[in-house]
Amino acid sequence: MAGSRPTVGVFALQGDVREHLHTLAALGATAIAVRRPAELEDCDALVLPGGESTTMAKLARTFDLLEPLRERVAGGMPTFGTCAGMILLADEISGGAAGQETIGGLDVTVRRNAFGRQVDSFEAALPFAGLEEPVHAVFIRAPWVERAGEGVEVLATAHDHPVAVRQGHLMATSFHPEVDGDGRVHRIFVELLGR
Repeated sequence: MAGSRPTVGVFALQGDVREHLHTLAALGATAIAVRRPAELEDCDALVLPGGESTTMAKLARTFDLLEPLRERVAGGMPTFGTCAGMILLADEISGGAAGQETIGGLDVTVRRNAFGRQVDSFEAALPFAGLEEPVHAVFIRAPWVERAGEGVEVLATAHDHPVAVRQGHLMATSFHPEVDGDGRVHRIFVELLGR
């Protein structure tokens, strides 16, 4: 890590990139867009944003990023997945597309589009472990966790399902914490880098 300013990459081939870059920079991280393996090598940590999980995995493979991502995550790089990013980090997908690939590492089974279609998107004030005030959670075609392994800590739930989890150096949310400028969920992730 470069001094006290970690370099946090945001997977930038598809998805909700700009807001994550802005939030991370506001927290004091050096935030960079990651589109190539060389950019990934410069990262101390990574954010996998919301987007379309099947498209993101295909693009990662096309741009020779999928295997380097798997290696870095398996090697202990702190990684935070939001919405589609949660799906990409999951070891197992329920309701996935045929042959859908993930990066893996997070011992969970995640159901794609668990809350329904785009028209079923919703917002909620969610109690979140470690935070005094609820977070404003925006769910857009969001997944939820159907199974969490023994080492997975549940940080928040909605509709009786985990929607935010942490396992060692990995963290994931079903919702989009980057959209309202709050920054508290990202701060929890950035604090993982100091452990």
